[in-house]
Amino acid sequence: MSILKNPVQAFIRNLIRLVVLVPLWLLFALHFFIRGMNNQAPSQFIYGVIVSIVILWLANILAGMFYILPQWERLVLLRLGKSVGSKGPGLFIIPPFIYSVARILDVRIQTYEVKATKTLTMDNIPIDVTAAIELEVENPEKAAIAVQDYWKTTEWASMEALKSTIGGNDLRPLLSETDRIATDLKKIIDAAASDYGINVRAVRITDVGTPPSLIEELAVIARAERSAQAKRIEAEAEVSVANALSEASKVLATSEGSLELRQIQALLEISKEESSMVIVYPLDSVMGGQIASAAAGNQAKR
Repeated sequence: MSILKNPVQAFIRNLIRLVVLVPLWLLFALHFFIRGMNNQAPSQFIYGVIVSIVILWLANILAGMFYILPQWERLVLLRLGKSVGSKGPGLFIIPPFIYSVARILDVRIQTYEVKATKTLTMDNIPIDVTAAIELEVENPEKAAIAVQDYWKTTEWASMEALKSTIGGNDLRPLLSETDRIATDLKKIIDAAASDYGINVRAVRITDVGTPPSLIEELAVIARAERSAQAKRIEAEAEVSVANALSEASKVLATSEGSLELRQIQALLEISKEESSMVIVYPLDSVMGGQIASAAAGNQAKR
């Protein structure tokens, strides 16, 4: 990652330059002026330019020893070309020539998008998938030394994992099981990125694009499946009712008096209806039959 501008560090370094540069240059100017009074040779001018360059170089070297890192940055340090770990945050004085800075890394959580366009699923359907990936630098030393560009390497690994995941699943899981797909994708990317100190915090499938004609076909299939499911549930309910009626008939046939009780219950249910008349008479009673016939006739005339 590029080093962000650090105004505090810039101020400290400029202050060191002034503290070193101004006194030395004034001393040299005074010495040069005194020598110049006695000798006006052109070589004195060249000598003055060389000494001024040396003073400026020395001031820059001393100023470059001071590093001030904010909370979100880490500095990877080398000693004679070998890594000696990372430092930060805070103020550091790094001696020149022996020590050198390999890289300054931003360890904050960062997010980027990966897109796989026109990638075939396992059932040979071309789709476009977009995934958002969150990562952070977990080991700055590995991220600076084990790989040249951890950001680009992680991005390529994410792209390869996304295409591999799409090719290993049918369309329906990709549309309905995005959480599971994202979890599997995170494991694949994290396994590759951990080799160079990167931790993949989360992977989210943000968009799955399918052809419009395919969406219409899927809608037709979904409607047919819902209709078949409704018919299946209705048939199962009818079977359950038939079984219950069969069991009830067996109980009524074997239990003495249960049939009469069922008849009374049926009469109670009928009597609840409005404008209904219930006449109870013995089955072998002629008078009761005549009364019932007369009542039925009066109801018909109305």
